[in-house]
Amino acid sequence: MKLKNTHLLVILAILSITFSCKPKETEVEFSAGDVDATRFVSIGGLSTSGFMDDALYAEGQENSLGAILSEQFKLIGGGNFNQALMPVSSDGNNVLGFSRYVLNFKTDCLGVTSLSPVRAASSGDVAGFSINNYSASVPFHNFGIPYLKSTQFNSPSVSNPYYDRMASNPGSSTVKDDILLCNPTFFSLFTGMDEVLEYAKNGASMGSLTPVYGAAGIGFIGSVNDLLLDLTSNGARGVISNIPDVTTAPFFTTIPFDGLTLDAEKAQTLNDIYNPIGIFFQVGKNAFMIEDPAAGAFGVRQMVEGELILLSVPLDSLKCNKMGSVFPFRNEFILTNAELTEIRNTITEYNAALVNLGINYNLALVDSYTFFNQLKTGIVYNGIAINAKFVSGGAYSLDGLTLNPRGNALLANEFITSINQKYKSTIPKIDATKYRGVIFP
Repeated sequence: MKLKNTHLLVILAILSITFSCKPKETEVEFSAGDVDATRFVSIGGLSTSGFMDDALYAEGQENSLGAILSEQFKLIGGGNFNQALMPVSSDGNNVLGFSRYVLNFKTDCLGVTSLSPVRAASSGDVAGFSINNYSASVPFHNFGIPYLKSTQFNSPSVSNPYYDRMASNPGSSTVKDDILLCNPTFFSLFTGMDEVLEYAKNGASMGSLTPVYGAAGIGFIGSVNDLLLDLTSNGARGVISNIPDVTTAPFFTTIPFDGLTLDAEKAQTLNDIYNPIGIFFQVGKNAFMIEDPAAGAFGVRQMVEGELILLSVPLDSLKCNKMGSVFPFRNEFILTNAELTEIRNTITEYNAALVNLGINYNLALVDSYTFFNQLKTGIVYNGIAINAKFVSGGAYSLDGLTLNPRGNALLANEFITSINQKYKSTIPKIDATKYRGVIFP
């Protein structure tokens, strides 16, 4: 009996030791390194502003690249990050007066009902969009301004309604003036993408690309250099990114060039029309027809591999009204190989300039070009497959052009990696799974 009691005491002693030796919680220490984020400003366009789903709205702004970065900077002493937010209850607005897209059921011209991006409201929040939000006592720190060109940083005559709603003196102040009012200690710069994207999304049929060379207000290099010169004159450090090949976005890649599927009757109808000018169709898959002034006397031809159809094309007209076949696509709805060469060569030149400027000003460099290419191929993040497919891919918003909150979080991690490498900081990465993708009804 005594032996049994001894065994019991030993067991109790072991259990007591086991449960009392709880592992100490390791506190993660974050280091600012050479980063002073006291007055952080973010500068750029669509992603920086949080524009997504084809509109500016509060939830998108709160999940912008700039806002996500600022939250991480607070862990190393970063200050407040003020944005010109749209009303929280607003369905958003864009320059055409449209509200944001949401995913819902829609019936097409064939009577088929399926999930599709539809407007959240019959019209955008024009009133909320038109209010100037500037306050001298609470300066803005997010200078993400959708579709702002590099040549407009220092232009008092800049005509951009996204800037007008936050300008210190609309029509007189400049974006650069207002940035410098903050006296930044650290900045992020993601510029050049928007001016290329605006040109590309209109089928290269409107406007022109900013020339690479030229003075501030004329050329890309001169304009970005002028901004960086003033940003760094007070000792501010920063991070600069190159830009992606915008044509990897689902807006450009969702509809295949050879997506014209014909039965025998439809193939015969098109052959009756086009055989006389040397164009032939077959049962099954065929290339769509496009207008091309360089395509002989008739100015029409079939698309070739590599050319792109834009999501701006009226899909009901494509499905039910013979657009892309009897009635060739107009230039505004497609990008030809010649146009793509112009766009991609310009991106290459912009990126070479951005890297050189980053080196000259001793800034951290982000390779967004590679990041967006990886999205197109597809990545796996924390067990979640993410790619650039429209709606289902998980990275892009419902306009097919801009990233959704999760995509912005993934991009922010690219910025943080570069900042940590350059400035010997240990800013933690973001858990992108905590940010939403596309919301399904």
